[in-house]
Amino acid sequence: MFIGYLVVAALLALACAASAFLTFTRNPQVVSSMTKVGVPDSWLPWLATAKLAGALGLLAGLAVPLLGEAAAVGLVLYFVGAVIFHLRVKDFAVAPVVVLILLAAAALALRAASA
Repeated sequence: MFIGYLVVAALLALACAASAFLTFTRNPQVVSSMTKVGVPDSWLPWLATAKLAGALGLLAGLAVPLLGEAAAVGLVLYFVGAVIFHLRVKDFAVAPVVVLILLAAAALALRAASA
């Protein structure tokens, strides 16, 4: 189970860190996507920080299981919020976010099973 967590956590951490970087640097595609679903511009640094914290927490979870579990829970909640924001404005292109929710849930289950 630990190797499964390692793989899933590494992939999800990479995706979250890249997304955080693009959000911090105000990538036009990311900013327009968030603006489209009604995310205020002032939230972008906080959301990027949350994604980066999730990525770092998943990696820290390799050594400290509780941190990995907490990070995975946080990322599940983060991405559920993203789905809610998309659906609220009737934007049904949520497949990428659903995949990230499933990866975060898998990380949580694998970390809990391998502890």
